[in-house]
Amino acid sequence: MDAENGNEPGLVVLWVTGDREAALNMALMYAKNARLKGWWERVHLLVWGPSAKALSGDAELQAEVAACLEAGVEGLACRACAERYGVSAALEGLGLTVRYTGEPLTRYLKDGWKVVSI
Repeated sequence: MDAENGNEPGLVVLWVTGDREAALNMALMYAKNARLKGWWERVHLLVWGPSAKALSGDAELQAEVAACLEAGVEGLACRACAERYGVSAALEGLGLTVRYTGEPLTRYLKDGWKVVSI
């Protein structure tokens, strides 16, 4: 069980690559479909590292993230990375929660969430 809210653990898609093809054809596609098709009840997308910079300036990636959020995926972005790239406001404007994410990732791992990193 997820210690924070008593729910069963879910899936975290840890998107770290700046490679837009990997983002479009794996990370974002899987996160969105995992929710839409009911493969996972709870899906969190964690934008970390170079993906934050890539997302901030790419309209197609932004549209795919919006589709993920609309499908019920919870979107988070690493504040330290976003600040390093100067994109915090842009990511917040896309509907992502921008916060320091080392502790949440550690909690996901300890609470039994499945983590796919791309």
